[in-house]
Amino acid sequence: MSRNPNASGAHDADNAVVRFDDVSMRYGRAPETLRDLSFSLAPGSFHFVTGASGAGKSSLLKLIFLAAKPSRGLLHLFGQDVSTVAAEDRPFLRRRIGVVFQDFKLLDHLSAFDNAALPLRIAGRRPASYRQDVAELLAWVGLRSRMHAMPATLAGGEKQRLAIARAVVNRPDILLADEPTGNVDHEMALRIFRLFVELNRLGATVLIATHDRDLVARSGMPVLHLEQGRLVEGGAPAR
Repeated sequence: MSRNPNASGAHDADNAVVRFDDVSMRYGRAPETLRDLSFSLAPGSFHFVTGASGAGKSSLLKLIFLAAKPSRGLLHLFGQDVSTVAAEDRPFLRRRIGVVFQDFKLLDHLSAFDNAALPLRIAGRRPASYRQDVAELLAWVGLRSRMHAMPATLAGGEKQRLAIARAVVNRPDILLADEPTGNVDHEMALRIFRLFVELNRLGATVLIATHDRDLVARSGMPVLHLEQGRLVEGGAPAR
């Protein structure tokens, strides 16, 4: 695999879609999970987030998709300071961000098609307006013959590809993924990675949290490396 020529470094803050300025985060009164993170992601870039279990990878993703708030510092998404975004405007901001969760978070009572289409239904779209688009998307991720299957009948790689389809059905500007290759074999991991590369080529800014060192090394993509909640590679210089 070669490095995506459209992937840019994590230091260009002028037109960043994500910018952290000395951001820290804690859960309740516990010690800070993330400490003094400073970095930016340019539009159309592709980065990995690496680090040992407990280093803060999932917490970093939660900050970006607005499932958590910084305890200190400034976080900007699409040029907006998220602390100043009104509560009623946050759902619109979230729609610009697709998330592939580590445990998939598929709804067991819905078919693959209906799981993928769920964000569009929530947004108020009528089925007739998206039926063909969703079918084409499921075919693109390799689920053409499984679109009417229930999640319980899908293999792990199929569930992961369905989760990706659901995350991108709204054509988000940012695509986040938490350990998307953690529960599949090597060949399926490569297939899933190629989907992310293609989505990046189509314009999405991609950020993947992973333990898969081999995948990271072979990809050649830029890396944000966390150790005990601190960014030790890929961010702003330590001060």
